[in-house]
Amino acid sequence: MNKIADILENVKTLGIAGHIRPDGDCVGSCMALYLYVKEWYPQIEVDVYLDHPREVFSYLSCMDEVKMESSGAKEYDLFITLDVSSIDRLALALESFQKAKRTVCIDHHVSNQGFAHVNIVEGDISSASEVLYTLLDKEKVTRPVAEAIFTGIIHDTGVFQYSSTSPQTMRIAANLMETGLDFGKIIESSFYEKTYIQNQVMGRVLAESILILDGRFIIGYLKHKQMNFYGISAKDLDGIVSQLRLTKGVEVAMFLYEYSTQSFKVSLRSNGKVDVSEIAVYFGGGGHVRAAGFEMQGTLYDVINNVSSHVEKQLLGE
Repeated sequence: MNKIADILENVKTLGIAGHIRPDGDCVGSCMALYLYVKEWYPQIEVDVYLDHPREVFSYLSCMDEVKMESSGAKEYDLFITLDVSSIDRLALALESFQKAKRTVCIDHHVSNQGFAHVNIVEGDISSASEVLYTLLDKEKVTRPVAEAIFTGIIHDTGVFQYSSTSPQTMRIAANLMETGLDFGKIIESSFYEKTYIQNQVMGRVLAESILILDGRFIIGYLKHKQMNFYGISAKDLDGIVSQLRLTKGVEVAMFLYEYSTQSFKVSLRSNGKVDVSEIAVYFGGGGHVRAAGFEMQGTLYDVINNVSSHVEKQLLGE
């Protein structure tokens, strides 16, 4: 596996970017690499692009330097994507990525087919942040870098709950904690803390959720008019599908929200018996065995009926 020192050799300009609607792993891995390069490679001119990251990540160093728009005019010696499973998921700076002299993809999605010159894709590792950590010089992981990597790991492991959490994940977390980061504050403020409106919305989704397939498949949803009523966006919906998954007896949870008329973003979570990445890929999305997503056009019931047939097929064949 290439190390970051090898990847950055002879590089003078570097672009870094993550996927659309960046989650904790995306923000954490991108910022970790950005901070690492700024600290140890001051000769490299580096930019990081993120699609309007949520305010909850404001505790990370240099978040005020994130570029949230791109003209696409800048050409880089090297462009690195992190936590991006396919080229169409690259939120910003796609043109700059395509113009770059060299490109590298660092990821952990099993559905990633590889779209860069160099693809470092480890599908059995918890997060892109953990993959990145394996590429860094451990002696050079400062506290700000550690905070970003720790953020990414806790978000993609559900604070070490998900099956993707390995003994190595825990060892890395321990190493990061030794830098002196306030792990409790990071976990509470970025993972658990919700606004009053977010709690209201989650409560409504849970109260109106649907339980089908003998109680093994739970579905929560928000229609476009409900999104408008609460004045919320996709950034306010984190954690809902994971909460649905915790329902006793459930094998698969689905949360879908209508971002425009008859256009839905769908998130799936599995407790292990159903491979939701297979379902997501079928509908043009991607992800992991236990966590995946995609977008679909149609009515709410079209989406539910289409997805439930795939879930049922896997459950019947277990």
